[in-house]
Amino acid sequence: MNFFDYLFSENKESTKNFILSESKGFSLNTLYSNSMLLAYYLRNRFGENNQMILLSNNSIFFITSYLAIIKSGNVCVPINPGIEPINYKYIEELTESKLVFISNKLRSDIDINTEKIDESTLNEIITNCQEVILKEDVLKQTSFDDNRLAEIIFTSGSTGKPKGVMLTHLNLRANTESILAYLKLKSDDTILLVLPLYYCYGLSVFHTHLKVGASIVFNNNFMLLGSVIDDLKKYRCTGFSGVPSHYQMLLRKSQTFAKTDFPFLRYVTQAGGNLHEAFIIEFINAFPTVDFFVMYGQTEATARLAYLSPELLKIKIGSIGNAIPNVILKVVDHENSVLDINEIGEIVASGANIMKGYYRDIKGTNEVLKNGWLHTGDLGYIDNDGCIFITSRRKNIIKVRGNRISPKEIEEVLVLDPEVIDCTIYAVENDVYGEAIKALIVINEYTNRIELEKKLMKLCREKLAVYKLPQIFEFSIKFDVTSSGKKINSNCSL
Repeated sequence: MNFFDYLFSENKESTKNFILSESKGFSLNTLYSNSMLLAYYLRNRFGENNQMILLSNNSIFFITSYLAIIKSGNVCVPINPGIEPINYKYIEELTESKLVFISNKLRSDIDINTEKIDESTLNEIITNCQEVILKEDVLKQTSFDDNRLAEIIFTSGSTGKPKGVMLTHLNLRANTESILAYLKLKSDDTILLVLPLYYCYGLSVFHTHLKVGASIVFNNNFMLLGSVIDDLKKYRCTGFSGVPSHYQMLLRKSQTFAKTDFPFLRYVTQAGGNLHEAFIIEFINAFPTVDFFVMYGQTEATARLAYLSPELLKIKIGSIGNAIPNVILKVVDHENSVLDINEIGEIVASGANIMKGYYRDIKGTNEVLKNGWLHTGDLGYIDNDGCIFITSRRKNIIKVRGNRISPKEIEEVLVLDPEVIDCTIYAVENDVYGEAIKALIVINEYTNRIELEKKLMKLCREKLAVYKLPQIFEFSIKFDVTSSGKKINSNCSL
């Protein structure tokens, strides 16, 4: 079954508002019909099995384009609209994209070398296609292969080049079903979505709420904490999903969040990295009647692998809980032998949600997919009650505010300055952001550190996306190496 058909199997005729906003709502049946009309255009104009890039913030434009691409039998490639031009060019060339959906509000410094569709063009297409008597059998796909590619989500690779995670229609459906099995969402739920939809966590929220016919409120201005608090109250939100920094800023930067009454808030979910226990305790003390779900996953697993139920939160705090329904997790040693209880090894996963592989990267795929198991690169153990605890991360990737970042990419930019002898990038704890990027810079003793920091920040702003900018600079005249010449300062991952 096409993932689009699965999502709309029960609510395509519903007039209920799916997207809530101050101006006007956007109903489920309108989303369905507009996506179908656009899918009809894409199928007739481009055929099937083509990669199509989607560059947009959370919006009706994004979700309509996203759903239409998938329904048309093509492959959606959602990209962070803040991507660096060089990385965009790499993805565009790698995927041989036939079409780019791009919001007309985005910056113009990205050189797009293929056909484009913006909001105005999209509306024209939908209007023109309405003249066609569109029957469902026009887009019906007989003998549909569930293992057909539905989307490619690019994440930072260890080499600095983005890696394309290939997700099938089956991957998306399986993960959606598993998440719904433990969150138990209903059609009367409403979630405030601050997570970007180009991120697998944000997409999983979108998928689950669309499937049950619930509602979503977009908030693309999380730094305005007052607007988040207002939206939670105004739209009577029953749910909220965030990465660690969201909770840390709400709890410790906002003066009012923890003191505000949210009578309709039923549950919150947290993933995208480790949220320190102190913040979890703060939250559940402030909101004792709200269910707090700690979750764990990877893009390579579509989104989710494990969750800690609210009932176990206090007695198993620090754990990622148990595998989600229909997923198997185990801890193995370097020979892939299953370890005993409380023995530390690598966490591996198996299930229908595990990716097809990395796009055009056989070597990278074979490094993480072995004998049907996803090797997460995370080290941990299983306790006597079957709960999993992560102890460290093996991969040379740092995760900051939900973003996976290659340290090498940032280091390559910083060493462009001739005054920089060496640079090490790693993640550190930060009271405001939760995790911050720290740059340890090795310099000569006569270097003006204040002026150099200004130059380096200017260089980073020119070369890197905002979420990759270092927040902390530390300078040293000591170059620490081992006897073999390797740096003692290694990249830390949170």
